[in-house]
Amino acid sequence: MTNELGAFALMGPGLAGAAAGLGVAVPMGAMSVLLLQEALRSRRAAVAGAAGIALVDFAYAGAAVALGPWVAARVAPVEAWVRLAAALILLAIAARGLWGSCSAARPEREPAPGPAPGPSPGPGPEAGGPPARLVFARYVGLTAVNPTTALYFAALTTAQGARLAGGAAAAAFLAGVLLASLAWQQLLAAVGSFAGARISPTVRNWSFRLGYGLVAAYAVEVALPLP
Repeated sequence: MTNELGAFALMGPGLAGAAAGLGVAVPMGAMSVLLLQEALRSRRAAVAGAAGIALVDFAYAGAAVALGPWVAARVAPVEAWVRLAAALILLAIAARGLWGSCSAARPEREPAPGPAPGPSPGPGPEAGGPPARLVFARYVGLTAVNPTTALYFAALTTAQGARLAGGAAAAAFLAGVLLASLAWQQLLAAVGSFAGARISPTVRNWSFRLGYGLVAAYAVEVALPLP
């Protein structure tokens, strides 16, 4: 009976952690767009990227649980500069992606003479790409430079206060954050992979351009107001 009561008591922090994980993961920001783009190319790479994003959410939540107001106090004074650095990185990714999608489209507009070719294979959902470990590291780095995530969890854990004081309650909260964030990111990877296997190379190329255009717009929004 005591064990059942203890498990029931941990459901509250666990559900609060799941809600917090979804709260930071579900809004479609730049990382969600980039993950969908990754999934259009390779499901395996997108799965690695999704794990990287969820890991950073978990790490920031853990730091916030352990340090709480200290994290918010240290990040807040330099938030504008961190946002500007993150925006520049996102703009570079968007520019590189747009250039790559335009380069990939040129052979379709200027076919080489010869026998009638079949449909251009294009950058299929499993074509090439960097190793999964490099994709994982890239998404960890890109997610980590977003100060909003750190401040979000710092504010949440500060508000929770005594509810997360115990080690078991804090562990349940963090497990909820990790599982919810990972489940959402993997869902995005699955959706992108499903779509990538069923759309033509031309549509895929235009989806890349639209996606990277959204990343560029998001980067400008992240940077403003300038420090």
